[in-house]
Amino acid sequence: MEILKREIQEKIKEKLFKGKIVIVYGPRQAGKTTLIKEIIKDYPDYLFLNCDEPDVREALSNKTSTELKFIIKNYKIVFIDEAQRVSNIGLTLKLLNDTFRDVQIIATGSSSFELADKIEEPLTGISYEFFLTPFSMKELSSKYSPIELRRITEKRIIFGMYPEVVLEDDEDLLRNIAKNYLYKDILKYDNIRKPEVLEKILQALALQIGSEVSYTELSRLIGVDKITIKNYIDILEKAFIIFRLKPYSKNLRTELKKLRKIYFYDTGIRNAVINNFNSLNLRTDKGALWDNFLISERIKRMYNQNKHVNKYFWRTHERKEIDYIEETNGNLYGYEFKFNDKKKGASKLFEETYKNSRYEIINHNNFLDFIL
Repeated sequence: MEILKREIQEKIKEKLFKGKIVIVYGPRQAGKTTLIKEIIKDYPDYLFLNCDEPDVREALSNKTSTELKFIIKNYKIVFIDEAQRVSNIGLTLKLLNDTFRDVQIIATGSSSFELADKIEEPLTGISYEFFLTPFSMKELSSKYSPIELRRITEKRIIFGMYPEVVLEDDEDLLRNIAKNYLYKDILKYDNIRKPEVLEKILQALALQIGSEVSYTELSRLIGVDKITIKNYIDILEKAFIIFRLKPYSKNLRTELKKLRKIYFYDTGIRNAVINNFNSLNLRTDKGALWDNFLISERIKRMYNQNKHVNKYFWRTHERKEIDYIEETNGNLYGYEFKFNDKKKGASKLFEETYKNSRYEIINHNNFLDFIL
């Protein structure tokens, strides 16, 4: 399979052998293993440990530094793949880093609900963290011209940006990812008692992208309590399947304050969840898919460029709305996404309410400037 260079590849290489652990988070099948193997192929003296293998998990769980020394030997790089599968992985990683100062430890995790929670305290100050998403359109621009990118945009909205799906051009691979990998880590989480409820929640969220999500309404729809809804949504977010946008609210009493919008990191996964791969001209949800795709690509851009912004949407109870807002250094940047070129009337109220704001409509003419 062809390999495309990832945007964060050089940033990771710059952090090697600086005395800290390198951790790469991201969904399964997003290309973490391929990325790290590309980076360390220039270092032939490395050890690869795949924690999906039971004996590898056992070898790394609750071990002393003496026991770990038999594993590390004289390797200069130790790559621990799917590290979240190891019990007490945070302590193991810290022990490795403290004991083997000349060894570069690299760990990947396809879910933050185990790995991040367990390493938050032990690895404070001794790790560099990166987030690898499925392909971004910026990464595809190394393969396609701007004209070609425009041509393939609809296909990428429908079938998503997972590397194998893009490079092999095989939609069946997307179905396989959604069926066999999507829930792999989630269903091992202690709080997941009813997988069928998780699937119903995910389907309900897929049908509501672009709309405000009420946990109370989801509770009534699915027949479980609000706490369960919240817990399962938290887990889906920590598994890098969905992300939330909170409402921005400062100046107006009429602004929304409690509801949130939920989007998918990958629109192909979203479409697989509801089993709808129709072309955009046959869909009633094309506007919502367009919004999801642009927001997801914008967030990838921020991750890959290591830019930290606060992300929101804005709507009043009178339904004046801005689809997406970025707040940085006290300034607000509002974006309204249009599948066609018609304008809404929210920009004037938004700019009058927030004097430090800017506003732009993103449509088919300028969307590449927004996401690349």
